[in-house]
Amino acid sequence: MDRRLFVSDLARYAALCAVVPNVWRVTSRPRFADDPFQLGVASGDPTPSGGVLWTRLAPRPLEPEGGMNGLRTTVTWELADDEVFTKIVKKGTATAAPELSYSVHVNLEGLASDRWYFYRFMSGGATSKIGRFRTAPASGATTPLAFAVASCQHWEQGHFTALGHLAREEIDLVTHLGDYIYEYAGNSRNVRTHVGLEIRTVDDYRRRYAQYKSDPLLQAAHERCPWVVTWDDHEVDNNYAGLMGENGMESVEQMRQRRAAGYQAWWEHQPVRVPRVQSWADLSITRTIDWGALARFWVMDTRQFRDDQACNDGTQAICDTARDPKRGMLGAAQEQWLVNGLGASQAKWQVLAQQVMMAPYDAAPGDDVRVSMDQWSGYPVARDRLLNEVARRAANRTVVITGDIHTNWVNEIRSDFARPDRPVVAAEFVATSISSGGNGSDVPTARLDAMKRENPHLKWFENRRGYIKCTVDTTTWKADYRSVPFVDKPDAPIATASSWRVEHGRPGIVAG
Repeated sequence: MDRRLFVSDLARYAALCAVVPNVWRVTSRPRFADDPFQLGVASGDPTPSGGVLWTRLAPRPLEPEGGMNGLRTTVTWELADDEVFTKIVKKGTATAAPELSYSVHVNLEGLASDRWYFYRFMSGGATSKIGRFRTAPASGATTPLAFAVASCQHWEQGHFTALGHLAREEIDLVTHLGDYIYEYAGNSRNVRTHVGLEIRTVDDYRRRYAQYKSDPLLQAAHERCPWVVTWDDHEVDNNYAGLMGENGMESVEQMRQRRAAGYQAWWEHQPVRVPRVQSWADLSITRTIDWGALARFWVMDTRQFRDDQACNDGTQAICDTARDPKRGMLGAAQEQWLVNGLGASQAKWQVLAQQVMMAPYDAAPGDDVRVSMDQWSGYPVARDRLLNEVARRAANRTVVITGDIHTNWVNEIRSDFARPDRPVVAAEFVATSISSGGNGSDVPTARLDAMKRENPHLKWFENRRGYIKCTVDTTTWKADYRSVPFVDKPDAPIATASSWRVEHGRPGIVAG
């Protein structure tokens, strides 16, 4: 380039920079009021060649904008082979901006498959904690998998003690099935207290995530390994269905705005990829995660696309509305995506990572039937339609992992629950909550026996807090139910309350 042209262009660029508003300027040397990495780090959605790294700058997490005061700043990240970062594999910079609550999502590519790495973030002289990330095995590999199933962590109802134990497990992955936060107003009579009233705006949801993310045990669990996350209802509003709120007092447009706020804040605080969507209210989180040729995780959304609960919600007799074949849990597009995928997938195990219990639970003795309208039992035609497809396309190589219900369950899944003689085609392992529901209680043997008489597909039930540790290879799926005796105070011990096993290609679940 001619020197005079170069100098002229340089002057024009300098003049342009001079008129850029401060709000759009990016600084690489920020000054923070406090540690900007107080919400920790996380990784997720591993592939054979990459995944997602996450953090959010928030020097004053519960203040507006996390105490960033409109500061748009660069964040450096590093990925290394070793924990002391002498062998850096990749590094780069990202911009933390107010439009996305100063969250940072790094999309990693070009890594070796089936490998552990270490990562960290830096900004303004501050350095985050170190997280561990691993890539998935190569597409044809059948590398064994150890992972945890968790859900439902109500801040107010208990300490996240189970997550502290989870952070010390030898696992490759965590699947979190929703209710990561709760939207309720603070109640000072609980174990811990939410900040603020019931949340409705994007800033409300951001502050609530910041409060939850401040928990050191939750941070430790995220640092341990990558997570695969989905949402349930409390990320927006209890028991919402599509654009229908819990109490029906909000208009469709109001619920759309609330859903957009909840979905955006969820994405800003989770290690998931950048969304491609025209509106936050329509954010799609359905996706597959492959663990080589061993397992394919179908990450499902049973909230955004479902029809409203029938029969006035709650647990009650099934009304005619619930039996309407037009009503669904997944919506037509998601249901077809899942059904077609189950038939095409060559993975040894098909894993349905979803929110509400698929097996029915009859809570009434004798000939009466009372089931939850919020679970799959409130959508019996859609449930049995899906299970018939499981029977046809992926029988006895399908495992359903479920959250939501705050108790542990082991259920055999039949192809049609309207006909008890139909064969077992899948297993369902339902994980209790991390803290929701408080301490829980012991279940008398007589009660468990009565539950099994009404629900012969039920193998085991427990009312404690904790998570499931699953160990999977080509022939066997083992589920260890890890439980703590209390959450109303810290430092509860953990124990394996029960263990169950599924053999690939064989119907049924056996103890041990």
